[in-house]
Parts: sequence; C-alpha cells; structure tokens
Amino acid sequence: MKYLYVVERAKDGSYSAYVPDLPGCTSCGDILDELRINVAEAVSLCIEGLREKGETVPAPISMGEMVEAA
Repeated sequence: MKYLYVVERAKDGSYSAYVPDLPGCTSCGDILDELRINVAEAVSLCIEGLREKGETVPAPISMGEMVEAA
C-alpha cells in the first residue's frame, strides 16, 4: 500500500509531514531525505500499532495534485 503524505517546510528550514489517511501519523526531518525515511518508518509503526490493537488499517484513498496560481 502506498500512502500520500503532505510535506510542510518550517521557518528554520526543517520539514514535517502528515499522512491524511492515518490520523495522528506524523514525522519530521532536517532535510527531505531524512524526512522520507522517517515518514516511511512512521507509517509502518502506525499500521503495526493499529494491527496490534485489532483495529482496521485504513485504505490509502487520499490523492494529491498541485494547482498553478497567477
């Protein structure tokens, strides 16, 4: 399964991300490469936690697109 994550850049130059289809699943990193690794681990941990609790793992349904603004 592939989950969409949304990346936000902080004023200090670091990055954070959240996964819309996994509420509470967030991560951060000083650089994008670090964030990518961290968010993949966070998603795995979130799914593992849901399974351990016997809860349903939400299917990935979110999509992302960009819009050009004038």
